[in-house]
Amino acid sequence: MARVQTGVRAVGAVLVAVLGVSLAGCSSTGGKRAEDARKAAAAQGKAAVNTPRWTFGMVTHSGDGDTFWDIVQNGAEQAAVKDNIKFLYAHDDEAQQQAQLVDSYVDKKVDGIIVSLAKPDAMKGALARAKKAGIPVITVNSGSAESKEFGALTHIGQDETIAGEAVGEELNKRGKKKALCILHEQGNVGHEQRCDGAKKTFDGKLQNLYVTGTNMPDVQSSIEARLQSDKDIDAVVTLGAPFADAAVKAKDGAGSKAEIDTFDLNEKVAAGLKSGTLGFAVDQQPYLQGYEAVDLLWLYKYNADVLGGGKPVLTGPQIITKDQAAELEDYAKRGTR
Repeated sequence: MARVQTGVRAVGAVLVAVLGVSLAGCSSTGGKRAEDARKAAAAQGKAAVNTPRWTFGMVTHSGDGDTFWDIVQNGAEQAAVKDNIKFLYAHDDEAQQQAQLVDSYVDKKVDGIIVSLAKPDAMKGALARAKKAGIPVITVNSGSAESKEFGALTHIGQDETIAGEAVGEELNKRGKKKALCILHEQGNVGHEQRCDGAKKTFDGKLQNLYVTGTNMPDVQSSIEARLQSDKDIDAVVTLGAPFADAAVKAKDGAGSKAEIDTFDLNEKVAAGLKSGTLGFAVDQQPYLQGYEAVDLLWLYKYNADVLGGGKPVLTGPQIITKDQAAELEDYAKRGTR
């Protein structure tokens, strides 16, 4: 059954200073962060504009409990407060259900739709119906190759192939020779692109391992079994922050010395980088994806503005190591990195 959340949280409006922190790589001091917090609290959730109260709906391919999408949603909701937007959010990891959720927003005649395209073929019809209804669409996170073809204004996220290539290059710098790429959602084109990109630039050997991402014990046991059977594996790359912890446990269970690396950043990953439990993370700035998606829809409705020039608006990749982890940990704790 589709899982739906609607409404706007009572959050403080995100001011320019907060967005600036994200774009500047979080170089601010603790005092600056405290000042940002005071300004946000002072705003008391009031809109910064007097444009009509439009309704935007976001539909993602998130499964239950995926903390990555909590960060995307945080960004979207905070931008919605600033832009006087009524924000609706729905998610389902089954592509057909996700498409039906888009259809439901079309039926509600929302003023704009934000959608991820992890399995683009299943979403094509729903986006066509949105276009026919005159509802502007922005795609986020996955589906950059299909976004323009499907009629979206622009795509916000990282190029998954480029992100994968960055991983391969980082593994080379670390002297790794044999890596395992963990795909936790079969059929997700972005995941395939990440592993293929890493394989392209990695000088060593990279193998794919498919696991059932909705069953974390299965994820851990599958990785552990592979590490036990192949002691030459010296790096494991997971494609989402929640799976990094399972990989660490699998490594310990197998008695492996492999380095655990991951795509995406959250509080636990930042702590793991800081402690050395994890080697590096590939951050695509999910908060920025949600925030900018709402902001760009608002700009389109208000001023017919479109960013990207027909190309995706990139939010990553950024390789995060132990050196940056301590600085980013505070932002991860508040749910914005």
